[in-house]
Amino acid sequence: MQTSNTITNFLLAIILLLVAIIGYIVYQLVQSRKAKELAEKNFYLLEMKVNDLQLETLESKLNPHLFKNILNSIQSHAYQTYFALDKLANVLDYILYESKKKLVTPKEEIEFALNLIEINKIKISPLFELKVKTIIGEDEKLYDQPLLAPLISIDLIENAFKHADIQNADAFISVIFEFKDNHFSLTVSNKISDKKVLKKERSGIGNTTLEQRLKIIYKNQFKLDKFVENDIYIAHLKINLLEYKTQMLTTG
Repeated sequence: MQTSNTITNFLLAIILLLVAIIGYIVYQLVQSRKAKELAEKNFYLLEMKVNDLQLETLESKLNPHLFKNILNSIQSHAYQTYFALDKLANVLDYILYESKKKLVTPKEEIEFALNLIEINKIKISPLFELKVKTIIGEDEKLYDQPLLAPLISIDLIENAFKHADIQNADAFISVIFEFKDNHFSLTVSNKISDKKVLKKERSGIGNTTLEQRLKIIYKNQFKLDKFVENDIYIAHLKINLLEYKTQMLTTG
């Protein structure tokens, strides 16, 4: 009888020891998972801070660069100053107030870009072909939601005016804005000028800034293509705003 009790006590001790070991292992796994989640969260926060810092640096280069180009356009055609200043007021409001926001609506960005195009029109020949088209799908709920980075459209547009021979009647610039199926698209094309563009110090800031901003903000939710076809330079930007919004909601 005593031997049976001894065996029972021994088995009970073994079971208790196993329970304790299993409990310890489970505790360690839980702690390890929490530590992993905390590390991932801290890494994400750090990544966001780095991205914000990079964006601030990029945008500090972007806005003065844009403003200088606008003033040069107005100065070159003083007889149209009144009209240009009216459009400039709208552009400046956007730069000073809306561009400080992290995100704007596609509607706001397109309206800003159209004002910018009107300012650039004052330096082109009356015979120059400038085609601007806006295509907005029906019932596009994301069109009025702040999901688009401000000033994301200016680099492609300004690049077209820079490299097209705007005094040549045979040249052209085409700008197409499209918002369909929760995608923002911008297609800019222009006939390449035969004249060599004078390279300036710090030139190319716009294109580099655009690609860096897109990678930081939209990661793999965008596509940017640039190519030449029959002496026509074409740039096409497409951003999946629904996928971007889903990612924002997921990451909090």
